[in-house]
Amino acid sequence: EVQLVESGGGLVQPGGSLRLSCVTSGFAFDDYPMSWLRQTRKGLEWVSAISGSGGTTDYAESVKGRFTVSRDNAKTTLYLQMNSLESEDTAVYYCAKASYTTSWYFGYDYWGQGTQVTVSS
Repeated sequence: EVQLVESGGGLVQPGGSLRLSCVTSGFAFDDYPMSWLRQTRKGLEWVSAISGSGGTTDYAESVKGRFTVSRDNAKTTLYLQMNSLESEDTAVYYCAKASYTTSWYFGYDYWGQGTQVTVSS
């Protein structure tokens, strides 16, 4: 079965950094794009995505320049490095597996349990 297990969330002060991890199993990890999404008071927001090989990445404008998505296919693990965190980044962060190997724009079929990130002084 497909498993996505997230970790790395916590409480951090504005300007601080956190690194989220998503350890996966049960599918051909290096064949599938992966994304990070977050749930805020405003709703569900797409944050970032990365191709199966790791060669292509994309970011929401709100996090561009501050967040970096990466993956280690040998470890079947997805990462999100978050720097210069702001209070607006407070959310539950989820990793998600794309439904198709060819694109992350056609939806996701599996999600992690989510990890809480709170940015506050």
